Amino acid sequence: MKSEYKIITNIIEKNSRVLDVGCNDGTLMEFLKTTKNVDIRGIEISKEKVQICISKGLTVIEGNAEFDLKQFPNNSFDYVVLGQTLQAFISPEIVIKELLRVGKKAIVTIPNFGHWKVRLNLLVKGTMPITNSLPNNWYNTPNIHMCTIKDFVKFSKIINFKIFKSLALINRNVSNINSSNLFFKNLFGELGIFLIEK
Repeated sequence: MKSEYKIITNIIEKNSRVLDVGCNDGTLMEFLKTTKNVDIRGIEISKEKVQICISKGLTVIEGNAEFDLKQFPNNSFDYVVLGQTLQAFISPEIVIKELLRVGKKAIVTIPNFGHWKVRLNLLVKGTMPITNSLPNNWYNTPNIHMCTIKDFVKFSKIINFKIFKSLALINRNVSNINSSNLFFKNLFGELGIFLIEK
């Protein structure tokens, strides 16, 4: 079980209504269902992964979050989860606005392109880095918007949403991010995890 999933599970309250956007093979959905007794739905772009989810008895539709979140009514979920996919969208600001329209709160996780290993790799090797949280080569990566923890915090002010809780995952340990430690969390955090509201 990914550390990220455990952190997300700790944030979500029991018996909530949850939408997992880009739910992959449904691992997080299953975990939330069994540990938090949530009413959970998923949306996933990959037909094969949708089939895997359905075979597990999960309620998942095939769709692209950038266009297909429109079909959900306002505030139809307590939480909307977007795990490590914001950087793969053409218009991240539209996706964030849709997450916060559909859900009362959203949990967004991002791989941190500001992590020291990423910076060092680029500095020393001069090539786009490959790490645990960024496992693809530059030519086959789904990432089109390289984003750091610091960038996401700035982004919240630009498109006007509130960060209710921000966490950094560093060597499987989770810690709070605040204005006084943002520089260090941006340097050492492999993943940023944000609970956001309108």
